[in-house]
Amino acid sequence: MNLIPLLLSLHVLAAVIWVGGMFFAHQCLRPVAATLLEPPARLGQWVGVFARFFPWVWVSIIVLPISGYALIFKLYNNIGDAPLYVHLMNGIGLLMIAIYLFVYFSPYQKLKDAVATQIWPDGAAQLARIRFLVGVNLSLGLLVIALASSGRYL
Repeated sequence: MNLIPLLLSLHVLAAVIWVGGMFFAHQCLRPVAATLLEPPARLGQWVGVFARFFPWVWVSIIVLPISGYALIFKLYNNIGDAPLYVHLMNGIGLLMIAIYLFVYFSPYQKLKDAVATQIWPDGAAQLARIRFLVGVNLSLGLLVIALASSGRYL
């Protein structure tokens, strides 16, 4: 049975969910929330948004490496024979996962605590850290998509 179509579909869907979610949150939702909501409501909104989005990111960061490494071994037999663009996608993807794990376990937890205790300046500071890191991860994710779609032609 040829698993490549299934693995590739899972890989692309996981990337679309993660990177697309970051694009929507960073480029669409954030600017509107900043203009329409006062800080307490805005910070509470982001805690709720992250509570719904982050479980999908957890799925993505599990599916992406599993499907990615399975594809490497199916297509190239070993990672050493994979082309440069695949190595770049792998390295950038691992960096993105590390950034997400930091966001989840540090500023996101502090944001939730600040909102729960209504310490709004602390919450705003943590949200600013998250916003910056999501911007970095979004940029990296878009780069990976460009590599995935055009890398074999470079």
